[in-house]
Amino acid sequence: MEGSVIEAVLARLRAALGEAHVLHEAADTAPYCTDWRGRYRGDALCVVRPASVAEVAAVVRVCTEAGVAMVPQGGNTGLCGGATPRSGRHEVVVNLSRLNRVRALDADNASITVEAGCKLAAVQAAAREAGLLFPLSLASEGSCEIGGNLSTNAGGVHVLRHGNAREQVLGLEVVLPDGRIWDGLRSLRKDNTGYDLKQLFIGAEGTLGFITAAVLRLRPLPACSALAWVALPDVRSAIALLRHLQAHAGDALNAFELVGRDALDLVLRHIPGTRDPLSAPHPWYVLIELAGAEQGGARALEPVLESVLDRALENALVADAVIAQDGPQASALWALRENISEAQRIEGFSVKHDISVPVSAIPAFTECTGAALGELLPGVRIVAFGHAGDGNLHYNLSFPDAADNAALLADAARASALVHDTVQAFAGSISAEHGIGQLKRDLLPRYKSEVELDMMRAIKSAFDPRDLMNPGKVLPSSF
Repeated sequence: MEGSVIEAVLARLRAALGEAHVLHEAADTAPYCTDWRGRYRGDALCVVRPASVAEVAAVVRVCTEAGVAMVPQGGNTGLCGGATPRSGRHEVVVNLSRLNRVRALDADNASITVEAGCKLAAVQAAAREAGLLFPLSLASEGSCEIGGNLSTNAGGVHVLRHGNAREQVLGLEVVLPDGRIWDGLRSLRKDNTGYDLKQLFIGAEGTLGFITAAVLRLRPLPACSALAWVALPDVRSAIALLRHLQAHAGDALNAFELVGRDALDLVLRHIPGTRDPLSAPHPWYVLIELAGAEQGGARALEPVLESVLDRALENALVADAVIAQDGPQASALWALRENISEAQRIEGFSVKHDISVPVSAIPAFTECTGAALGELLPGVRIVAFGHAGDGNLHYNLSFPDAADNAALLADAARASALVHDTVQAFAGSISAEHGIGQLKRDLLPRYKSEVELDMMRAIKSAFDPRDLMNPGKVLPSSF
């Protein structure tokens, strides 16, 4: 791109947003050009920080007229490089963090309208202040933003009961690739007037348009909860326990998180203040949460959880268990689960997989894949954890000795192919909740049919024929 064109684009962007919100110097743009894991680093023509939907639309019009590609970014907590610009390109990073207002909260309609830059924790807090619950819950909720959550169709620990991010959305506001604003901020539960357009943008990672605001569904705030850390002999016992809980606790089952011993060991090693809640180590654990509106106080569900676990112990499904007796104990147990990713980051390199299989297939998948990886990479450490209640596992590989990870890096492609091919054999998905981004873009032709890819290409071409909206993510640029 010629220097005169770059200067003209920068001048128009500064006129639209103000000098302070168009970052051009390398030192200023660098924090926006690297992903959270440090795996992807790119280059930006500039970073713009609009504060309204009108300013986002103005940015898109400037870039579209000049043929400049745009990369949307929120809290930059993604794990697949979806919000990172590519190297050697003149791309504009559109950081939406200044769009952070709660526009409206309708308690009677149980809905909240928020802008894309609102942190997930802030949305949760606004709902709680109104006596309601926004159920999307992630380990990164203090820093991730709603626009990114929706653009990747985030999951989290409460999908079992409330569904993915997609299920929390009633309406969207989106800036389209030509700079027009689609106002789809409807708060209706029923709207059967043609195509459900909002669903096209959820999980699209900004490749069809930029989400700037959303109307989100709220739920009743639970009056009581109960939490247990449970030791298990194997994964088959975990799935049997899940069925047992569903039969005897019903809709109160709020979370069912599977944690392998290797994952727990990393947390205990690297996260200060954590401790093993049980006296002896076990191969597998689940973190179980019940929540509901039962009468009898904040701890009304504890007897229910105790009864369910007593029956499981009698049937040899459970090896040991501890139930949190107060808020601090519950927080300590949740910390063991929520800090696994951070502990892995501190530990060093690992090959990560975010996969899903039918819940019934989790035991066979872990047994089959573990055996095959043991042959391919003798001594490999499998850090497995995740949302077993909805079939989503984070299945990560590393070696206890950091020096051995050099060999793993060389074999990463083969190891990932083994994991993903096994996922495919169990009718699963290679991306459950983290999206595609750059990391898995080139894997789609192997794991999606040509019919599916043709439909995706047709949608992309219809919305963004010049491939200016987050190019090189989800689909190859030569779509």
